[in-house]
Amino acid sequence: MYGALWRALPGPVWVRLLLLIALIAVALYVLGTVVFPWVQSFIETQEVTVEE
Repeated sequence: MYGALWRALPGPVWVRLLLLIALIAVALYVLGTVVFPWVQSFIETQEVTVEE
């Protein structure tokens, strides 16, 4: 899969590397702002208190 992605990106190696870094950054941004909060709405969180 990674090889197919690498071959699909246009340009020389340094352009491909910059595009790959940009794609990873966009994917992480979308995961952090859209996907993870959406999934968290389905998970029940428990309030835990620690007493001394």
